[in-house]
Amino acid sequence: MKRQEININEFCLKPFKQFDKDWFVLTAGDFPASLFNAMTISWGSIGIIWNRPMVQVVVRPTRYTYQFIEKHDTFTLCSFSEEQHDAMSLIGSKSGRDGDKILESGLTLIPSKEVAAPGFDEAELIIECRKIYWGDIDPQHFLETDIHQNYALKDYHRFYFGEILHLEGADRFSTRS
Repeated sequence: MKRQEININEFCLKPFKQFDKDWFVLTAGDFPASLFNAMTISWGSIGIIWNRPMVQVVVRPTRYTYQFIEKHDTFTLCSFSEEQHDAMSLIGSKSGRDGDKILESGLTLIPSKEVAAPGFDEAELIIECRKIYWGDIDPQHFLETDIHQNYALKDYHRFYFGEILHLEGADRFSTRS
């Protein structure tokens, strides 16, 4: 996949479509040390907070990726074309505890430009982030009662804010094109 560096002020994304329909693969850990895991996500946000470009992602403590995002300071979000949706589904439905789901997906890991967590060669967009804040979802703060149905196991997410350090992507993710 041909990607180019994107200036944050030229970054163009349809966040609702991206998270809900197209998804991201979140990869946390340290690629050079071979200590990382990936999972597919469809919940999150992107914008500005504390005067910094930021993504916010959520990870349940029951997920294998949780130990990697907890231990390591960086993570990536990768977006893929529709052709890679089956690979993303596999990464989202299997646990890295049980085998090499990345190898099974057919996707190719690559080193990132600014962070220790890897990206994917086939990605149309790679967002490299450094964690700067985390917090736990507190069910006592839900103002809508139907939110509880997302937590039948009471495995409430931990949310992470990641400062965007580097962006690279296909032309469609840039206002330059």
